[in-house]
This record gives sequence, C-alpha cells and structure tokens, in this order.
Amino acid sequence: MKELNIIEADLSNEKHTDAILHVTNEYAKHPMGLGKPLPEDIREKLIDEIQNFPVWFSLIAFYDDQPAGIVNCVYSFSTFNAAKVINVHDLAVLKNFRSKGIGEALLAAVEKKAKETNCCKITLEVRADNRAKNLYERMNFEYGEPKMFFMSKYL
Repeated sequence: MKELNIIEADLSNEKHTDAILHVTNEYAKHPMGLGKPLPEDIREKLIDEIQNFPVWFSLIAFYDDQPAGIVNCVYSFSTFNAAKVINVHDLAVLKNFRSKGIGEALLAAVEKKAKETNCCKITLEVRADNRAKNLYERMNFEYGEPKMFFMSKYL
C-alpha cells in the first residue's frame, strides 16, 4: 500500500532540504514556474536564506518515502482582522505524483497549521491559466470581491 506523509520541513535535516531544493527546482522548470531551472546561485543560497527568514515554513509530501510535493508558506498579518495570515507562496506536486490527492493533503495540512496558529485566513495567488485553480476551488478558496490583481515590481 502506498503511504503519504506530510511533514513540516526541518532545515537541519538534509533529506528535507534536498526535497525542498529538488521539488522547487522541478516546479521552476514548469511553465507555471519560471519555465527553466533555478539558477545555480539561487539553488546554492536558497536554504540559507530561508533559515534567515523567520516567518517561512514548508510542508513536504513524501509518497513512499520519496519527495512528491511541497507547499512553501509565509506568515503575514491582517490589520482588518488583527490576526495572522498564512500565504501559500508555492504549491508544487511532481508530475509523477499528480492525481493522488497530494495537493489536497498539502492544503489541508496548511489549513490545520493555520487553525493551530490562530490565523484568520490563508491566501494564495494563482495564474489564470493554471489548472490548479480547480484544486483551490475544491478546497473552498474563493475569488474575492472586489476582484483583485496580483501585481509585482521586481527590483
């Protein structure tokens, strides 16, 4: 029987850091990511930079002890609710592990953590052409009113 385990990443555990780097790099290669691998200089410093970012956490999905997916999140704050918010920055499931409920399990684990840490909501951004929109809608994420756009200015 296939076994799925969702665990919070321990950045002192090489198996966890290797999984974060591997899945994040595979996600970066996909058209929904960068469309190319992470640059080598980013791969070399990613874990160190995450360790220095106290509001970050990652949950890793291991399927039969193989890294299958991750969700990278950051805590934010809602002034309108005077409470913490979790923002899902990346949700990625490796191609060979899709359609096994891993994305749903990762989001359910984020929701559990949000409730345990007294967050008022979970946020995420999704591209209009990303098939993961269906997953987010099944997991009761909604489009807000008024309709918002995610904008970026890279420095």
